[in-house]
Amino acid sequence: MAFTLPELPYPRDALAPHMSRETLDYHYGKHHNTYVTKANDAIKNTADASLSNADLPELITRERDGFLFNQAAQIWNHTFFWHCLTPGGSAPSGELARELDRHFGSLEAFKQQFSDAAQKVFGAGWTWLVADGDTLKIVNTPNAQNPLLEGQTPLLTVDMWEHAYYIDHRNAKPDFLESFWALADFGAAARRLDE
Repeated sequence: MAFTLPELPYPRDALAPHMSRETLDYHYGKHHNTYVTKANDAIKNTADASLSNADLPELITRERDGFLFNQAAQIWNHTFFWHCLTPGGSAPSGELARELDRHFGSLEAFKQQFSDAAQKVFGAGWTWLVADGDTLKIVNTPNAQNPLLEGQTPLLTVDMWEHAYYIDHRNAKPDFLESFWALADFGAAARRLDE
């Protein structure tokens, strides 16, 4: 099966002014789409026919490294990232709100710890809120790595690759993270935790 660029859950201009349409045109329309194209080409050109029937999580956990892993993981990571955003953002509620308080002290303390971790990503990578058993953790992953490889359940992520923020914020990562919090979809994170 060929991978396709998943539809965004909102129009490309819906995240403005926090994330511009120009950023979405490049980040989603070009970067994300390139991972899809390269993954399909890599699968088409491999001798391993079983890869053509694998879904993204299977490819990620099976390949674990190398060119095809990077393309598949970046498709999955980016798709997940787009679904961590919503116009206007949303607040945590229910079990997620209680777990954030339990593990981090408060929502504001969690956001500060998450932002601090994200600003420490060197080069290209991701910062994630994950469920690891009955514990919530903040983890950074380099390049295309993601928490699925560690058996963790991603709840929320921010893309800290330069292409995620440079058009709107240049090199000001703190400004990008403020914009991320204005768009963060805690409702989606809560549903992931419930599942």
